[in-house]
Amino acid sequence: MPKTKGILGRKIGMTRIYNENGRSIPVTVIEAGPCTILQKKTEAKEGYNAIQVGFLEKKDARLNKPEAGHFKRSGGKGFYHVREFRVADPESFDLGQEINLNEILQVGDKVDITGKVKGRGFQGVMKRHGFAGGKASHGSGFHRAPGSIGCSAYPGRVIKGKKMPGRMGNNTVTQKNLTIIDIRDEENVLLVEGTVPGAKNGLLSIYTKA
Repeated sequence: MPKTKGILGRKIGMTRIYNENGRSIPVTVIEAGPCTILQKKTEAKEGYNAIQVGFLEKKDARLNKPEAGHFKRSGGKGFYHVREFRVADPESFDLGQEINLNEILQVGDKVDITGKVKGRGFQGVMKRHGFAGGKASHGSGFHRAPGSIGCSAYPGRVIKGKKMPGRMGNNTVTQKNLTIIDIRDEENVLLVEGTVPGAKNGLLSIYTKA
């Protein structure tokens, strides 16, 4: 069976496990798959080769007509999350085919995981960029302010990319080269060393390094 380059999952939370030497290893628990192939995209028609997959089944009553029509081609089951993965040969896959965790990943593999980090709202430079701030004592006129942000005479403007207050989080981030510590096939659960982006139940795209 041909392999895809990745699988969809959702973040369950974090815990720790102990290795054979008794060392505590922080791990993220991820529910990964099964994913169903919904559509095949080819170089001739769409301009690139990929498969579209669905994750987390959705009740028929929650589908609108365009969604129901799209899902009907692959067996009729609806899904909350739909994403694409590039493949070399889309024709080697079948519509409605399920992609399971143990088919593409093994313990010890390195993976890249993409997710959306938590939104923090509008934040100042101390929280957003880690600035030290000024003295907290009485009489100080400089506590949490950013300080000087440029010169008045030349260039007479704020340089692009200057670290300033602004919206923090709520953007897509990829954590690279994370090690798979354990795979529990019967539960579709993956244990990955370290942290991954996002909140609990957040959607994750897990990409293989092969």
